[in-house]
Order: sequence, then C-alpha cells, then structure tokens
Amino acid sequence: MPFYQYTSLNPEHAKSFDTEMTNLSKITVKKILERYNGFQGGTTLVDVGGGYGVTLNMIISKYPSIKGINYDLPHVVQAAPSFPGIEHVGGDMFSIVPKADTIMMKEILHNWDDEHCLKLLKNCYEALEEKGKVIVISFIMVEETEASNAGKFICQMDLNMAMLFGAKERTAKQLKSMAMDAGFSSFQLKCLVFNVIAVMEFYK
Repeated sequence: MPFYQYTSLNPEHAKSFDTEMTNLSKITVKKILERYNGFQGGTTLVDVGGGYGVTLNMIISKYPSIKGINYDLPHVVQAAPSFPGIEHVGGDMFSIVPKADTIMMKEILHNWDDEHCLKLLKNCYEALEEKGKVIVISFIMVEETEASNAGKFICQMDLNMAMLFGAKERTAKQLKSMAMDAGFSSFQLKCLVFNVIAVMEFYK
C-alpha cells in the first residue's frame, strides 16, 4: 500500500507523521527566511502539500501583505489550526492546484517518482498567473560532496525516499530539466541551507 494511502486510512499515524514534519519544517524555514527574500512582492502564495500550515504561517508572519492558501489533502487541512491571513483548502494536487502568482512546494518532489513530479509541476504551471513563479524547496544531490557529511546525509535520504515512496533525491540539473519539460521558461537556484536544502525558482 502506498505511504500516503496508508496515512489517509490511519489517522493516528498520519497525525504523528504530520507533527514530525511540522517540527522539522520550523528549523528549515527559519533559516530560509534569514537568507531568501523571494516571497517579497507576491500577492497570493499557495503552499502545495503544506500540512498544518506552519511553514506558510512563518512566511505570512514576515510578509503579512501576502494572502496565504495552505493546500493539502482534506483530512490534513481539517486538523489544521487557524492562522491569520491563511485559508486552508483541501484537494488533490495531482488533479488541480489553486491559482496564484506564487506557488511553493517544500520537500514535496522528493516524495514522488518522475512521472508524478512532472504531472504536479504541470498543474502548478497551469495554476500560475502570467510571470508567476514556483518556489521549490528541496534536498538536493550534489555529486562532488559524496564523501562529506552532507553528501553522506543526502545519499541516506535518497535511499530512504526509494524505500518509503519509490522516489528519490535529485540534482539541480535533473530538477531544471523537469521544470523545462513541464513548460517553465527558466530556472534559478537561489540559495542553499544547511548545505543540502536548495531554494529554487521556476518561472512561467
């Protein structure tokens, strides 16, 4: 049984998983907000696969003029707390993504195989307003660091993704290629956090 199907049928397991992801997210997002200002200037930000909305709340707290839409499976957003400036929306990201000028996916693509990732990116492209962008925050494979602690960590993550989801971590080159295949006009790697987490922008 696929992991996310299992969690949808087992509420206690889903709650435990979402809580753990929330705690890890707080550490990552705090560091990203110190180094990356690409949320500035947007009007509507959709967090695809945003869980309980904690990541989005941290961003909206810094940029309160942005309208936030936290988008995840219905059983996830039903358990999400209320946050100022954020609307929780339940749905299937492989069917449709809410329209916005900025869409974010944090540590989502590494949970899926190439076929699902391409479908998701195409849905994001269709949902974007003209000149909009998708912000992708993801672990990233860097070939030359395999012997380093960061390299060993990301290789272990790659194995974990393969075992849990039949998925994988990807290099910047692989992610850029996938973005182009989905229709995006350009790609930029904006910064690295903790040497293994990349913040990237895909432009319509």
